[in-house]
Amino acid sequence: MITKSRKTKETDIEISLKLYGTGKSNIKTGVGFLDHMLESFSKHSLIDIDINCIGDTYIDDHHSVEDIGIVLGALLSEAIYPVEGIERFGNANIVMDEACVSCDLDISNRPFLVYEVNLGGKVGQFDTELVEEFFKAFVLNARISTHIVALRGKNKHHLIEASFKSLAVAIRRAITKNERVGIPSTKDVL
Repeated sequence: MITKSRKTKETDIEISLKLYGTGKSNIKTGVGFLDHMLESFSKHSLIDIDINCIGDTYIDDHHSVEDIGIVLGALLSEAIYPVEGIERFGNANIVMDEACVSCDLDISNRPFLVYEVNLGGKVGQFDTELVEEFFKAFVLNARISTHIVALRGKNKHHLIEASFKSLAVAIRRAITKNERVGIPSTKDVL
């Protein structure tokens, strides 16, 4: 397990991560819906994650959601770089009832996010616009190029959960060990 902390006026976060785990998690963000999404992410990526966040949720959930994305992404980056002996590319289409979300990613050291999941409003008390904020913070700090695209669906909960699960499975596939590939780049560096 590797651990990273971040303390600001808005949040106090500590996250531990084991890249090749079994999908165990202990997540307390103060944002119930985010806890559910991150537990699902851990389970389907097979990355063990412990998260403890105390945030200014009396204002709203934005700072906690974004800062958790920053710290979790930075930890993932620390765990995978320099890239060697892994597949590098991963993808997954995840179906949840009527919803289907695709994630394609490249562990490239060149962060980029394409996020095409049209959401608005809330799921329970959770502002759905925060999903994109989480993914932006996560992808930029993990230094991966990621495309998350809703192929179909109406239920916001299903679309968001399928987004987190598709990211999880795509990462699990991309970090699959394959010693034959060496450094998986014609540049010999990522």
